[in-house]
Amino acid sequence: MTPIKVSLQYFIPKHAISRLVGFLAAAKAGFITTGLIKLFIHQFKVDMTEAEREDPAAYESFNDFFTRLLKPGLRPIDADPERLVFPVDGTVSQLGDIDKDRIFQAKGHDYSLTALLGGKKELTEQFEEGKFATIYLSPRDYHRIHMPMDAVLTDMIYVPGELFSVNPLTTAHVPGLFARNERVVALFDTDKGKMAMVLVGATIVASIETIWAGTVTPPAGKKVMHWQYPAQGLNAVSLKKGEEMGLFKLGSTVVMLFAPDMLDFDDIKPADTTRLGVGFASLN
Repeated sequence: MTPIKVSLQYFIPKHAISRLVGFLAAAKAGFITTGLIKLFIHQFKVDMTEAEREDPAAYESFNDFFTRLLKPGLRPIDADPERLVFPVDGTVSQLGDIDKDRIFQAKGHDYSLTALLGGKKELTEQFEEGKFATIYLSPRDYHRIHMPMDAVLTDMIYVPGELFSVNPLTTAHVPGLFARNERVVALFDTDKGKMAMVLVGATIVASIETIWAGTVTPPAGKKVMHWQYPAQGLNAVSLKKGEEMGLFKLGSTVVMLFAPDMLDFDDIKPADTTRLGVGFASLN
């Protein structure tokens, strides 16, 4: 069934389905909404003991539930300034070295760093021969994205694209997946070098938001859009390690990029579970 499941994704109207799901997920339908949330919790084995609001009936909409907050203090942030922390709860998809302009996706597949960043070669050069980490957020996971280290925002880029699923099955079979899907790229300056966080859209991901710009998509754009931010002043965006930087409404993937010689990963590997705030690399 694997070839059929993957092949169908090339033909179904992914954007239309995703926007319809987004409309329904925003609906406040009382007991119907509560029933859908309970079904989702059961189907995906969501641990509601971690949620700030444990009762499914406490959520007005499915989006309200899906972007739920965790209980305060549940994910302590490693305070060591020389440690990079996981920005999300999820699963390591891949991590390692960037080979010039190529990033490893899965066995038999890699993709272009330049394409991932919207075709902007001047940005790509900052990460060539650096490192990357790709983390998949499953439907059951907490879907707010936090900062892995202190940083100052320099650029945000919206890149239009497809909305393939980003689950492990599709990742293993769709060439160039993360450079094909719609995405929002956030570029940061840090004390250790340049960092990027790429928030990748997927089938039925109803929205990608950042804390400084709000909803970036939808609506889906037709061209690459690029915003730049000052290092200081009224419009500057400076974020501390562990602070929230964005969210997904329904699950997806975060690709992190780091400049050369910036860090060394711990002994972690694909399929390892990630938890927000846990250190996973040493900064140089």
